[in-house]
Amino acid sequence: MGKQKKTKKPDIQFLFGKRNYIIMLIGLVVIALGFILMAGGGTDDPNVFNEEIYNFRRIRLAPTLVLIGLAIEIYAILANPKK
Repeated sequence: MGKQKKTKKPDIQFLFGKRNYIIMLIGLVVIALGFILMAGGGTDDPNVFNEEIYNFRRIRLAPTLVLIGLAIEIYAILANPKK
């Protein structure tokens, strides 16, 4: 009756390992770089059309970087944290 049970505090475990979080950070940087490259190309005057919006960087490179970044994020989620 006088003895109390000692409750052991559960160890805090993260869902992912350190390697997974590093890969996720790299994926976020690639996605952010893609959106930064996609920005711009507009014009202040609505009567003037700017062809700069259709250049290679905004049409091909930036969306490809965003998709690569998303693929990196998927890999980071599915990668085994024990390796």
